[in-house]
Amino acid sequence: MKIENAKLKLPVWEALIILICIFTIIGVGIIYYKMNPHVPILIGIISLLLYGRIKGLSFSIMERSLIEGALSGLGAIYIFFFIGMLISSWIASGTIPTIMFYGFEMISGTAFFAIVFLICSLIGLCIGSSLTTSATIGVAFIGMAAAFDFSLAITAGAVISGAFFGDKMSPLSDTSSLASETVGVPLFDHIKNMLWTTIPAFVITLLLFFFLSPDATSVKVEEMDKMLAALKGYTNISGWSLIPFLLVGGMALRKISAIPTLATGIFSAILIAFIQMKDFTAQAMADTLYSGFVLNSGVVQLDSILSRGGIESMMFSISLVLLALGMGGLLFELGIIPSILDSVQQKLTTTGRLVTATVVTGVGVNVAIGEQYLSILLPGKTFQGKYAEMGLQPKSLSRVLEDSGTVVNPLIPWGVCGVFLTQVLGVSTLEYMPFAFFCILCPFLSLLSGYTKIGLHFNEK
Repeated sequence: MKIENAKLKLPVWEALIILICIFTIIGVGIIYYKMNPHVPILIGIISLLLYGRIKGLSFSIMERSLIEGALSGLGAIYIFFFIGMLISSWIASGTIPTIMFYGFEMISGTAFFAIVFLICSLIGLCIGSSLTTSATIGVAFIGMAAAFDFSLAITAGAVISGAFFGDKMSPLSDTSSLASETVGVPLFDHIKNMLWTTIPAFVITLLLFFFLSPDATSVKVEEMDKMLAALKGYTNISGWSLIPFLLVGGMALRKISAIPTLATGIFSAILIAFIQMKDFTAQAMADTLYSGFVLNSGVVQLDSILSRGGIESMMFSISLVLLALGMGGLLFELGIIPSILDSVQQKLTTTGRLVTATVVTGVGVNVAIGEQYLSILLPGKTFQGKYAEMGLQPKSLSRVLEDSGTVVNPLIPWGVCGVFLTQVLGVSTLEYMPFAFFCILCPFLSLLSGYTKIGLHFNEK
């Protein structure tokens, strides 16, 4: 999707009107009617096709632009398949349960909010899903906070900050894969480059939660004891189960590409599962890799955490990515995004202005539409050419996309994540928003990096 390939040359006012109409269609569908994003995006695509036909473009040309837009996401889609299998195989082998078990044993009343943040960060990093972490472990922590009369708003802020740190930095995360593939950056290069803003945000957030934590010497929670007992009784808690985690970590540090790294994690987990589970057959393994792992421990929260994964679980993300990228292809082909970008091109003369424009666009898409994936896809495709023109490596853009897209969505009361988190945690978005420190800090640190050039990487001349 290149700007110069656009079939229409539109005045900026017309492009803005069309874009606002499309965003309104999608936003009303998602926010007001509470639809899954797929149908509103499909309605947006049909509207764009009709607009293009009115402008004289043939359906065959526009269909080709849909396909070309979707083709740019095939790399992410293959990674999604492997991520789905990795999650289910890591649960079957005991990798994720073992990490959870030792994480839960860290809990005490001292520095409660900081520990909540750390454990949610660890589990989010392991499973790569902020919403799953928040809706399961997060609910348990909210219950603990209520029992001990701790602030629910601060607890929710700690849960969300940790969950979205894990989502942002995990190789299992669909948003990390999407951001890297949108601009053509190897996944682990993208994750490593995010450390420039993520580590300062993490440290500041941890310190804030430490100082905000209530003064208590010990906390003993019956629900947590039940989880620990169920983990021991129904999953494989063992040091051997950590081998897949160590292998993936080691290969990531050596910058081995995502698919062979994820495949190694899957096959090593399958081998350990066969060794530790005598009744684990080849048929059961195939079902687990496709449909996900199912845990029946009797502890509802734990079962919901560990009954997940598999290729099938990634179909929602895969279908949404295909639709969103296809719509992005149309927006470029019809000249809508090129027209708007051309109008501001002359003003994007410095890296600071360029990064600011990217951050504002990412936050703006979150506010206007409330959809996390589009807040990565649209700014990524819009500014990709400008970053290359200014000599910036694509990983500089992919980092800014995550800083202004992935972690901002839970701060929007009508956003997909904001609505979901309010429902599962029982704390309104406006209540927890001031305490979601990690999510607030990331876009500001990205803006700072744009003007200081710290963490930005330029092509060698």
